[in-house]
Amino acid sequence: MITPLLMMAAASDGASTTAPACDAPVVMVVAGPTHDRERMAAYGKAIADSKLYERLGGYYINIPRPLATFEGTPPAGYTVLMIRFPCLANAQAFWNSREYQEKIKPLRLGPSAGDYVVTVYPEAPLRPDLQGKVGDNGYTAKFDASAIEQVAPKP
Repeated sequence: MITPLLMMAAASDGASTTAPACDAPVVMVVAGPTHDRERMAAYGKAIADSKLYERLGGYYINIPRPLATFEGTPPAGYTVLMIRFPCLANAQAFWNSREYQEKIKPLRLGPSAGDYVVTVYPEAPLRPDLQGKVGDNGYTAKFDASAIEQVAPKP
């Protein structure tokens, strides 16, 4: 395993500063039980006020309360929220932004206002029979993640 990584590192000159193309939309999924809705509302307002989603092309694709349950019984207070970003780099720029990590995220911690698992998934491509019927499955504007001040990711 280490050999392929060393070979990849050796193949790179390390001088390239070209950002990867931001053309593969992703969905960030936040799921878990909410313990304190009032604090989570303040947290959500802080995200909105920060304009980080707008600057990075992120937007909610669902309302985090189920309209119906077809199977099983979700635990009390269980929440699922999905946020679409133009690419993984922009989702990471949101998550690792100094503003999110140092000002916004602490609003839901100590004690935890919710116990969430946060994952990011690639968006599935549209089937050919749906193209032109449900949207373009892409972004028409560019959102620059390099303008968002970052903190070092935690191990």
